[in-house]
Amino acid sequence: MKSVLRTPGQGEDRFAYLTGTPVPKLITTLAIPTIISMLVTGIYNTADTFFVGRISTQATAAVGLVFSVMAVIQALGFFCGQGSGTFLSRMMGAGDLDKAKEMSSTGFVVSLFIGILIAVFGNLFAHPLAIAIGSTETTIHDTLIYMRIILLGAPFMTGQFVLNNQLRYQGSAFYSMIGLLCGAILNIALDPILMFGFRLGIAGAAIATISGQIVSFIVLMSGSLRGGNIHPSLSHVRINGYYLRQLVNGGLPSLFRQGLAAVATLLLNLSAAKYGGDAAIAGMSVVTRPIMLIYSAIIGFGQGFQPVSSFNYGAGLTKRVKEGFFFCLKYATIILTAGAVFLFVFAEPIVGFFRDDPNVIEVGKVALRAQTLFLPLQAIIVMTNMLLQSIGKGMKASVTSAARSGIFFIPLILILPKAFGLFGVEITQACADLLSVVLCIPIVYSEVKRL
Repeated sequence: MKSVLRTPGQGEDRFAYLTGTPVPKLITTLAIPTIISMLVTGIYNTADTFFVGRISTQATAAVGLVFSVMAVIQALGFFCGQGSGTFLSRMMGAGDLDKAKEMSSTGFVVSLFIGILIAVFGNLFAHPLAIAIGSTETTIHDTLIYMRIILLGAPFMTGQFVLNNQLRYQGSAFYSMIGLLCGAILNIALDPILMFGFRLGIAGAAIATISGQIVSFIVLMSGSLRGGNIHPSLSHVRINGYYLRQLVNGGLPSLFRQGLAAVATLLLNLSAAKYGGDAAIAGMSVVTRPIMLIYSAIIGFGQGFQPVSSFNYGAGLTKRVKEGFFFCLKYATIILTAGAVFLFVFAEPIVGFFRDDPNVIEVGKVALRAQTLFLPLQAIIVMTNMLLQSIGKGMKASVTSAARSGIFFIPLILILPKAFGLFGVEITQACADLLSVVLCIPIVYSEVKRL
């Protein structure tokens, strides 16, 4: 027997809403808030780079270096959020609310524990960590200032990613959007005030970032307590083998995807430093921002699909899962194609917008144009991963999520720069993207055929 839950803002039974609404309409309704959320997240990640770019090339490089540390924190937050969210949604679709509540609480508590460990040990070993991520004599001062403050916000970052994902998987994407939006607006507003008004420089950018994360955490927690949503509660925490296995099965693909992205960023920065110095690090750092903005929109689109996929899969409605996948694949390809054309044509002014340094622009425009060549193919990679993860195919999802930033990128970033120098650094991501698509096609074909 399936329990009745209310969809926020609607008088319908949540089960009927997620299993009876036409798939295109349902995905679009859920995707709009998640796309806005992801774009806003991308914008406020970009805000630090933009404002820090007004200080110096070294400061811009420092933010790019610390971005790999932030990516690790985000990866661990998504690991707990996606792992608990996919399971929670499938249990809601199957009508088992007790397991859904227990997983919600367990995933949240695990994420806070991980965040606290990162904050403590990251600051204890900040200097060797800064060296490990590629700091040079000219960037280490700014890197340490920025990174120490960012690390203090780790528990709020991991916790908010769990709350965000759990709300999405329950079909409450609106609350998720509001939480991220509040934090982003605060971050963007505080950046110039703290950096230039109070003359805190790069420390001001870091304080603005963690202030935004804390506000997002508070607003998301408030949202999880509204609208009949399942929310974390200490009485429902179950730290045992069953829930930890489910957490790993659902969250491992996200950990691979974003954790390996952090490793990839680290190796990219090290290669850029070796073959082009601070200007190359800054240039490659700048390139990730516009790419991630467009990529974030597609991730948001896919995240609108995931609750539809997991809930209907749990309810046994596999035709709706298949319909949703092809709907998302079609429109994601269209969006990415338009974005790729825009970035290719305006590559030089886009890079110059962040840092008006001829050396930075020269590196950035080549790398940005290279990455746009295969950007439309990212639709296959993203939607394949979203489908596999949402229906509990943890191993396949882990392979596809590891492809772009791990299986192919890591060997290529070690090989191509040795053969082509700085140009090899600039084209590595594009080559990894192409190979990732080749890997994903047969995997998703077999799974869709089974559905």
